[in-house]
Amino acid sequence: MIVIYIPNQSGIQPVVINQENQALLKDALWIDLLSPTRAEEELVEKYLAVNIPTKEEMVEIELSSRLYKENSALFMTATMVAQSESTEPKIDAVTFILIEKQLITIRYIEPHSFKFFISHLNRLDIKEYKAEKILVGLLEATTDRLADILEKVSHKFDEISQMIFRPSESKQKSTRLNYQLLLQDIGANGDLGTKARESLVSCNRLVSFFDQTYYQKLDQDLQSRLKIIMNDINSLSDYAMFISSKVNFLLDATLGMVNIEQNNIIKIFSVAAVVFLPPTLIASIYGMNFEYMPELHWAVGYPIVIVLMILSAWLPYQYFKKKKWL
Repeated sequence: MIVIYIPNQSGIQPVVINQENQALLKDALWIDLLSPTRAEEELVEKYLAVNIPTKEEMVEIELSSRLYKENSALFMTATMVAQSESTEPKIDAVTFILIEKQLITIRYIEPHSFKFFISHLNRLDIKEYKAEKILVGLLEATTDRLADILEKVSHKFDEISQMIFRPSESKQKSTRLNYQLLLQDIGANGDLGTKARESLVSCNRLVSFFDQTYYQKLDQDLQSRLKIIMNDINSLSDYAMFISSKVNFLLDATLGMVNIEQNNIIKIFSVAAVVFLPPTLIASIYGMNFEYMPELHWAVGYPIVIVLMILSAWLPYQYFKKKKWL
């Protein structure tokens, strides 16, 4: 699907390209290709004389394949996160092509930053409709979204940390912790944090490349906004590294708690085995079928053995309790 954004007196109007209005591509300020077919890519190449990279070319990890200049067009590819609120967040490459007075984006996912920017697009000043301003705005929205994702992951880890180390203060103090679900929760949020960190690294490279190749063509306002984006990305990258270390800490802590709980269970079984060992020994002795056992003829033999068995179980129990092994 091809959606173009054309500025007019009332704002920026989105138009879906079809067979009847293909010529509008030349007048578009922003051309957004969402999961384009090969025919749609060829259509844009025909009207704008620019080579549209395929999905296979977009996902290449070489820096020279992601950030380059071809004729007067800048090709910049970044990794972005989509569906971060769902249980299955996605990460994929998004390409920005800046040509003279137009911006082209190619994407196969629906990042929240694009939705947010499009919903606020008409807040731009009509006199300031420029392709580079659209690009900077998208980068700002992407940075803000990555900050929200990292903040969400950090808050979730704080909740998990409280559940592990301060269960009496947590909301689930009346229920037993399910460590399997806890490990899955840590893993899922850690994976989301890793995706955000990967996106930050690619955005940092993109902004640095854009700054080096296009900085002199930007007005003072866009230059200052670009510097702010770079500073935000650097600070968020440091924060993402902190979250990454916290993932390992919480995983180790959870596995440690699992081991402690397993050791407690084993300890209970061990104590129970020791407590019931003497009574079992006594019962085994008097359960033998030898003919000559003088105790078998005692009138008080049975009650004495019962008392002896109880006493032999009670004494080890008291000993373990005194040692605080229970």
